[in-house]
Amino acid sequence: MTIKVLIVDDHELFREGLVNLFSKSSKIEIVAQAKNGKDAIIKAKKYNPNIVLMDIGMPIMNGIEATVELQKKQPEIKVIALSIHADKHYTKKILEAGAYGYLFKDCNYQQVVGAIEMVYNGIKCFSDEVSQILIHNYLGKDDDEENTELTTREFELLKLFAEGKTRSEIADMLFISVKTVGTHKQHILKKLELKNTTDIVKYAIRKKIIFLE
Repeated sequence: MTIKVLIVDDHELFREGLVNLFSKSSKIEIVAQAKNGKDAIIKAKKYNPNIVLMDIGMPIMNGIEATVELQKKQPEIKVIALSIHADKHYTKKILEAGAYGYLFKDCNYQQVVGAIEMVYNGIKCFSDEVSQILIHNYLGKDDDEENTELTTREFELLKLFAEGKTRSEIADMLFISVKTVGTHKQHILKKLELKNTTDIVKYAIRKKIIFLE
């Protein structure tokens, strides 16, 4: 039986690369592509895939929000996160949302195929790095627990501000207004008891959300 897969990623080149990789597979069929979470929900309803390869950081609706919606509307669909994000916050949130697997984008073709087949058969699949995060959180208190006070969107903005992005740049990247960016920033500062952007950068470095080159 062919496993039907929906690819969700805001980078067309990455989506097309996966389509080309799977084009000769007799076991896996790419039934559709989606450029963000909202588009993914529409495509999932139309094509009813078995597996969704879901990016996390996307405009309009991110992968975590989309996974929550898919689990509500089509719980039979299994989501595998395929992301560049190694932050504990993203890992925890996407798994809480109902993802069945989590791979990083530096994995190889065979790892993706293996994960798809495992998840299709009801077996959860995580990369070694994600497994280490899960073990760490199970054995002891998460040393990054403060970050869980933030919503996924706030955490996303925290990282972007820490990377030096301006309000206008963030608004353009996430398809939201500059005013909304400002509101989120105020919430971040208040929740983390910070005063300004400099404090955000220091916090992000201390919590290993960003790294100095």
